Amino acid sequence: MINRRFVLTSRPTGLVSSANFRFEEVPLPMIKDGELLVRVKYVSLDPTHRIWMSDMEQYMEPIALGDTVRAFGVGVVEESKAQDFKKGDLVSGLLNWQDYAVGNVGTFQKLPPLDVSPTAFLSVLGLTGVTAYFGYLDITSPKAGETLVVSGAAGAVGSIVGQIGKIKGQKVIGIAGSDDKCRWLTNELGFDGAINYRKDDVSAKLKSLCPSGVDIYFDNVGGAISEAVWARMNLFGRISVCGLISGYNEGKQMLGPKNFSLILMKRLKVQGFIVIDYAQRWAEAVHALYGWVKEGKIKYSEDIEEGLENAPQVLNKLFDGSNTGKLILKVS
Repeated sequence: MINRRFVLTSRPTGLVSSANFRFEEVPLPMIKDGELLVRVKYVSLDPTHRIWMSDMEQYMEPIALGDTVRAFGVGVVEESKAQDFKKGDLVSGLLNWQDYAVGNVGTFQKLPPLDVSPTAFLSVLGLTGVTAYFGYLDITSPKAGETLVVSGAAGAVGSIVGQIGKIKGQKVIGIAGSDDKCRWLTNELGFDGAINYRKDDVSAKLKSLCPSGVDIYFDNVGGAISEAVWARMNLFGRISVCGLISGYNEGKQMLGPKNFSLILMKRLKVQGFIVIDYAQRWAEAVHALYGWVKEGKIKYSEDIEEGLENAPQVLNKLFDGSNTGKLILKVS
């Protein structure tokens, strides 16, 4: 059997291109006792891919040049020499940009038998949903009646954060990159207002939509948008830093907001986090999110593209703003 895979051959500058990878075919190894052979069905495409491909300081080791590109995915067991796993089981884990993954039982997690599409375990019940759940609830301790602003609000994480905010009784304002995305946030997801950062004066719109200021900011983007939100923060406001996507392709150190002094003057709490910090509590989030989905309180969008060979081009949709919701690549 042959395995197609993408190997990282150079560190991208700006957007990734096919020149940063080698698309190769290699023979599959025979699996050993305690191992599984998994056919990759879907992989998750996330802004963190761009971090992993760089050599910047980060929360995991960068992808080494010559290694298969790292990615979380969902797959089906084709062969098992491991206890408690059988052919046909659906599993998730670091399956990477390839057709097949081989690993031991610690590499994969068997998916629970919930009545959702397997892709939900890469979106609302996967990394992005769990990121939204803990990054918002655990870090910001929301209270009913407060104002929440979410940047990257039409993305996989931001769209879930805003809906949880409505469940918790907050006024929710989203910042996104098109009128269509803004309409989706307000008309479909129940946000109280939305700002198109590509055409609106973000500072002026925040003042209009948040006349009493901002209590919680869920930051997915960093940069100038975050500076504008910081300027509207109330005393003892809370800022959850989930991502800094505006600077991932710059190839240089990402600087903090110029109004950094507001942390002191307004006694702000600013905390970054990575979802793997909450690995021991994963089931808690999945249980809550699944309940909200079944109750109709959370809607989610998946942007599914096809073809492993298209992975580099599809990844760039995250950075040109052409995707809505969770970006997923169908491999098989």
